[in-house]
Amino acid sequence: MKVCVVGSGGREHALAHVLSRTAEVVVAPGNPGMAAPIEITDEPLEEVEADLYVIGPEAPLVNGLADRLRQQGRAVMGPGADGALLEGSKAHMKEILSTAGVPTAHFATFDSLQTEEALAFLDTLSGPWVIKTDGLAAGKGVLVAHTMEQARADVVAKLSGSSFGDAGRHIVVEEGLEGEECSLLVLCDGTTAVPLLPAQDFKRVRDGDEGPNTGGMGAYAPMPEVGPELVGKIMDTAVTPLITEMCRRGIDYRGVLYAGLMLGPDGPKVIEYNVRFGDPEAQVVLPLLSCDAAELFLAVANGTLDEMPAPTFSGDAAVCVVLASAGYPDNLRTGDPITGLHLNGQSTAPVEGVTVFHAGTRRTSVKGPFRTAGGRVLGVTAVAPTLEEARANAYAGAAPIEWDGMQLRRDIAAAAARAVTENVG
Repeated sequence: MKVCVVGSGGREHALAHVLSRTAEVVVAPGNPGMAAPIEITDEPLEEVEADLYVIGPEAPLVNGLADRLRQQGRAVMGPGADGALLEGSKAHMKEILSTAGVPTAHFATFDSLQTEEALAFLDTLSGPWVIKTDGLAAGKGVLVAHTMEQARADVVAKLSGSSFGDAGRHIVVEEGLEGEECSLLVLCDGTTAVPLLPAQDFKRVRDGDEGPNTGGMGAYAPMPEVGPELVGKIMDTAVTPLITEMCRRGIDYRGVLYAGLMLGPDGPKVIEYNVRFGDPEAQVVLPLLSCDAAELFLAVANGTLDEMPAPTFSGDAAVCVVLASAGYPDNLRTGDPITGLHLNGQSTAPVEGVTVFHAGTRRTSVKGPFRTAGGRVLGVTAVAPTLEEARANAYAGAAPIEWDGMQLRRDIAAAAARAVTENVG
C-alpha cells in the first residue's frame, strides 16, 4: 500500500514514521528531518498517486481538502469541511455538543459588537475564566484567566482584533473546569468509533504549568489512571452522542476525533474537540500501536472499521519532550543553527527507543546544518517498558541538542511517573 501524508510538522513526521512500518509513505510537503524510507515531495497533491491520503493539520481540513480529494475518487482519512467545522469554529463546536447532550463547560458566544455583553457574562462566572478565539489560532487562542482583570483585558483584546485578528473577533467565554486533563484520540469512519490510548499533553510553556499557552510542550501515553472503564464512559457520554448528532445533520465524519477532556469530580467533561491527531499526542500514541496503522486508517477512509479488529498496542509507555525556539510562543526567533543532530536528523545520543520528530526545521543543503524554522522545532520521543524509563530516555535523547535560546520543559510526565512508581511500591 502507498500512503500520502499531508503536512510538514511533528505530527506528520510521527504519522509517516509509524505508517512506514508496513506501507510505502510519501509526505507532501514534508520536512528535512524525514529520512528514508519516508519520501518527501513538493509536487502538487493532485499529482501524487497513493492508495490512501492522511491529512495531518486542521487548516486544510477546514478549507475542504478532504472533500476535493474524495471528489477525485481518492480514499481519505480526514473529515470534510462540514465535519472539520467542529474545530474551525469553537462556537459551532459548543453548539453541537450542547445539542448532542455532551457534558461541557457552561459557555456563551460573542462577536465584536458585543464587548459589553461579554464583559457582563464574565461577572456571572466565579472563575477561573476561559476565553477562546472562535477561529483557528494554531492552538494558542485560549486564555485561562485567574483574575477578572486579566479576563476582561483578554476579551477586549480578542474582540477588537488586536490579539488574533479576525479569528478572535468572535469568541467563546466559558467557566474554567477543574481536574485532570486528558486527550482521547478516537478513529471514526462515519458511524463506527474506536478509541486509541488516552494521553496527556502539557500546554504551558514553562515548568509547573507556568507561562502562556502553546501548541503543546510535551506529552505522554498511556495515562495510567484512565483505564478501559473510564475510556468506555468517555465514549458513551462524549463521543457516541456527538457522532449520532453529526449523522443526524448529514455529516459523514471519517477521520480522527480528538477529545480534549477534563476529568473532574462530576465526571468527564469536554473542553474542546479537534478534528485531527493531536500534536504532540500523536508522537506518543502512534508509536505504541502494534497493529498495521495503514490498514486501520484505510478502514477509517472506507467506512469499514466495524470489519477490523480493535487497535492493539505494545504495552509500553511513551514520552515526548518538545524543544522550542527562543521567544516561543509570543515573539519567536527562527534561523538558529541546531547542534547535536546527525545528518539524518536524529540525536547524536543514540538512546534505545528514541526518535526525534521534526516539526519546525529547515536546511539550505542536503548536508548542511538543521536550523530552527518554527515555534516548536523538535519532539524527542522515547518508548520504553515503563513511564519512568521513557521519561528518562526522552531527556537523554534531548540532552545533546542545542541552539541559542532553546526552550524545553523539564517536568514532562514527572508527576505521572512518580505516581506510578509510588503505586507499584
